[in-house]
Amino acid sequence: MHLPSLAAAMLIMLAGSLYPLLFTHADARADHGLALALFMAMSAGFVRGVGFIPAAPLWRWLFSGWACLLALLVAATLKFLH
Repeated sequence: MHLPSLAAAMLIMLAGSLYPLLFTHADARADHGLALALFMAMSAGFVRGVGFIPAAPLWRWLFSGWACLLALLVAATLKFLH
């Protein structure tokens, strides 16, 4: 298990479930770029967090802890730009 990735995925899941306006612009329009980045971080976090490491190099990188961190940084940048 990789606890930082799993914690990030759980936090995104809970925050998005309890406060869906997290994925919107200030005028209540959906922010698709932010949602994409957060869902990518959540997916990578769950896959890596439970300890699964894919065999293929591309999938291994896409579902790594580093990909989770990168997606979180992209999401934070998009959130602060709007």
